Amino acid sequence: MSQQNKAYLYALTAILMWSTAASAFKIALSVLSTELTLLYASLTATLVLFIIYFSNREREELNLKDIKKSLISGFFNPFIYYLVLFEAYNLLPAQMAQPLNYTWPIVLTIMSGIVFREKLKWAVWIGLMVSFLGVIIISSQNTDNYTYSFMGIFLAVGSSLIWSTYWIINMKDKRSDSLKLLLNFFIGSLFILFYILIFDLPWTINTKGLTASIYIGIFEMGLTFFIWLKALKISDQTAKIANLVFLSPFLSFIFIAIILKESIHLYSVFGLGVIILGILLQKIIKF
Repeated sequence: MSQQNKAYLYALTAILMWSTAASAFKIALSVLSTELTLLYASLTATLVLFIIYFSNREREELNLKDIKKSLISGFFNPFIYYLVLFEAYNLLPAQMAQPLNYTWPIVLTIMSGIVFREKLKWAVWIGLMVSFLGVIIISSQNTDNYTYSFMGIFLAVGSSLIWSTYWIINMKDKRSDSLKLLLNFFIGSLFILFYILIFDLPWTINTKGLTASIYIGIFEMGLTFFIWLKALKISDQTAKIANLVFLSPFLSFIFIAIILKESIHLYSVFGLGVIILGILLQKIIKF
């Protein structure tokens, strides 16, 4: 098998795993708090990444400076990012929270332009407006409690800002992916553990919630992150792989309908399509 075909195989495997994550989120959050879901998932991801890191014979040596470098990254992801995202899933149907979170590619483009002082083309702003229209379409669905839904919408869209901040920090970090991921999740696990202890939050262990959280830790976080980065690394063109990620939210709707028994509304599908159209426009338009 050629390297490029291996890259496609890795990428599609990661996309399939990510497509099941929204359903796992809702299952875990139906019986656990956002904080405990994150703690169990993050600890699982840390264990998975620990095994991956120490299985690599050519791994970088770990030192105290590496831990210091990961303090900020681990704070943003997994700690703050998943706390916000999980709470959004707590307040919204999965079919709303999942596509609203998908505004991150265009937010990342804008933030990268600002941070790295690159002139942003008109295409980026056009794409932003189109994607925002998709957010409005999804948000216009009827919900049982508008107040909570509004907060859920705010958190789901806001999570894209946190994710984009994390990736900008990550782009400046030249350490190996396996080392960065391991330390980020280790530090993030400590943050959420201290958060739970400081605020004296209720501590429960539920078999259903724990199983779903472990699944999230493996197939949304640890293993899947590593597989995706592996696909990007061995591909002869990053764009060939990166564009495949747009399959994930549509596949996710299928799992949401089958596993969670949610009736997928036209607003969700159409709104997601408009968000992705906005993301694609910024890449296609030349001015």
